[in-house]
Amino acid sequence: MADVVEIDASTGEVTERDFTTDELEQRALDLAASVAAQAAVDEAAAVKVVAREALLARLGITADEARLLLGN
Repeated sequence: MADVVEIDASTGEVTERDFTTDELEQRALDLAASVAAQAAVDEAAAVKVVAREALLARLGITADEARLLLGN
Protein backbone atom coordinates (compact mmCIF):
# COMPACT_ATOMS: atom_id res chain seq x y z
CA MET A 1 0.00 0.00 0.00
CA ALA A 2 1.31 3.44 -0.94
CA ASP A 3 1.88 6.11 1.70
CA VAL A 4 1.12 9.14 -0.52
CA VAL A 5 -1.84 9.70 -2.81
CA GLU A 6 -1.52 12.63 -5.19
CA ILE A 7 -4.58 13.81 -7.12
CA ASP A 8 -4.20 16.19 -10.07
CA ALA A 9 -7.31 18.36 -9.79
CA SER A 10 -7.18 19.44 -13.42
CA THR A 11 -7.00 15.93 -14.90
CA GLY A 12 -8.35 13.77 -12.09
CA GLU A 13 -5.26 11.59 -12.38
CA VAL A 14 -4.50 9.71 -9.16
CA THR A 15 -0.91 8.73 -8.37
CA GLU A 16 -0.05 6.49 -5.44
CA ARG A 17 3.55 6.32 -4.25
CA ASP A 18 5.77 5.75 -1.24
CA PHE A 19 7.25 8.62 0.75
CA THR A 20 10.53 9.97 -0.56
CA THR A 21 13.58 10.03 1.73
CA ASP A 22 13.16 13.79 2.20
CA GLU A 23 9.48 13.38 3.08
CA LEU A 24 10.29 10.66 5.61
CA GLU A 25 12.97 12.86 7.21
CA GLN A 26 10.57 15.80 7.38
CA ARG A 27 7.87 13.58 8.84
CA ALA A 28 10.26 12.45 11.58
CA LEU A 29 11.22 16.07 12.32
CA ASP A 30 7.56 17.10 12.45
CA LEU A 31 6.73 14.24 14.79
CA ALA A 32 9.63 15.13 17.10
CA ALA A 33 8.55 18.78 17.15
CA SER A 34 4.97 17.77 17.91
CA VAL A 35 6.07 15.51 20.77
CA ALA A 36 8.30 18.27 22.19
CA ALA A 37 5.48 20.82 21.96
CA GLN A 38 3.05 18.49 23.72
CA ALA A 39 5.65 17.80 26.43
CA ALA A 40 6.02 21.55 26.99
CA VAL A 41 2.24 21.94 27.28
CA ASP A 42 2.04 19.01 29.70
CA GLU A 43 4.90 20.40 31.80
CA ALA A 44 3.28 23.84 31.98
CA ALA A 45 0.01 22.27 33.10
CA ALA A 46 1.80 20.24 35.77
CA VAL A 47 3.59 23.34 37.06
CA LYS A 48 0.25 25.13 37.25
CA VAL A 49 -1.31 22.27 39.23
CA VAL A 50 1.60 22.24 41.69
CA ALA A 51 1.39 26.02 42.14
CA ARG A 52 -2.37 25.85 42.67
CA GLU A 53 -2.01 23.08 45.26
CA ALA A 54 0.74 25.02 47.06
CA LEU A 55 -1.43 28.14 47.19
CA LEU A 56 -4.41 26.21 48.52
CA ALA A 57 -2.19 24.62 51.16
CA ARG A 58 -0.85 28.04 52.22
CA LEU A 59 -4.40 29.36 52.46
CA GLY A 60 -5.53 26.25 54.31
CA ILE A 61 -8.54 25.69 52.04
CA THR A 62 -9.66 22.98 49.63
CA ALA A 63 -10.18 23.38 45.90
CA ASP A 64 -13.95 23.22 46.46
CA GLU A 65 -13.75 26.00 49.03
CA ALA A 66 -11.69 28.12 46.64
CA ARG A 67 -14.33 27.62 43.93
CA LEU A 68 -17.01 28.74 46.35
CA LEU A 69 -15.03 31.86 47.24
CA LEU A 70 -14.44 32.70 43.58
CA GLY A 71 -18.00 31.97 42.55
CA ASN A 72 -17.01 29.31 40.00
